[in-house]
Amino acid sequence: MKRKGFGFSLPVAVVILVIGFIYFSTVFTFIDRWFSLTSSPGIANAAAFTALALMCIYNYSIAVFRDPGRVPLNYMPDVEDPQSPVHEIKRKGGDLRYCQKCSHFKPPRAHHCRVCKRCVLRMDHHCIWINNCVGHTNYKVFFVFVVYAVTACVYSLVLLVGSLTVESQDEDEEMGSYLRTIYVVSAFVLISLSIALGVLLVWHIYLSLQNKTTIEYHEGVRAMWLAEKGGQVYKHPYDIGAYENLTLILGPNVLSWLCPTSSHIGSGLRFRTAFDSVPVSSETKP
Repeated sequence: MKRKGFGFSLPVAVVILVIGFIYFSTVFTFIDRWFSLTSSPGIANAAAFTALALMCIYNYSIAVFRDPGRVPLNYMPDVEDPQSPVHEIKRKGGDLRYCQKCSHFKPPRAHHCRVCKRCVLRMDHHCIWINNCVGHTNYKVFFVFVVYAVTACVYSLVLLVGSLTVESQDEDEEMGSYLRTIYVVSAFVLISLSIALGVLLVWHIYLSLQNKTTIEYHEGVRAMWLAEKGGQVYKHPYDIGAYENLTLILGPNVLSWLCPTSSHIGSGLRFRTAFDSVPVSSETKP
């Protein structure tokens, strides 16, 4: 489902410009200088990097334009449902979570976003770089985008370093100055992005292996501290095992983990937990 009310966003424009700059400098400078775009290795590397760039752009565009997950207006938690052993409650009072701003109950793992000004299903965080929340319906494409972006940055860095080993004899002083600028800017951008996106990828792999969101991680730190203080052991209720967690997020078919598929994600109103005696049937779309 497409999101509503999308307008111009400077961070999104910056991301698009950076992707374009990296693509053109990689293909028409690094690959061309190292292999030549008329050679078989040059064509092969250009095709491979173009495919990476297209996957980055495609997944990024979905993360930007797809609605992260809306709470149905008629949603009402069923506290007597035996298939839902976990019901999230407020820290104070113990009541079912209710959003005063949206005037409806919050499903499990849903949170109110102050930027989007509404509740988001399985909210992870609000990302300024996609001008959107990362939530139930677009978490996988966000994750896959980061995977392809890290791969593309490292690949481009390798090509940058490799192209520096080639000395061209027919470059004039003006062209040499232009190339130095391209190399310096590209090196700075690629190294910075490789580190930043690499850390982000490792962080979300860690979260995915435990089936946590960024919000749930921070809530879990507090819950763990309170449990230890009371002599108890805290366990994240949605952690059902590393491989099962990954299949819930990325899909049951390993071959489609890096594809922008989302038919497996379910409604976002109920999730399997470690306390389920049997898999929750409504995890798939009704």
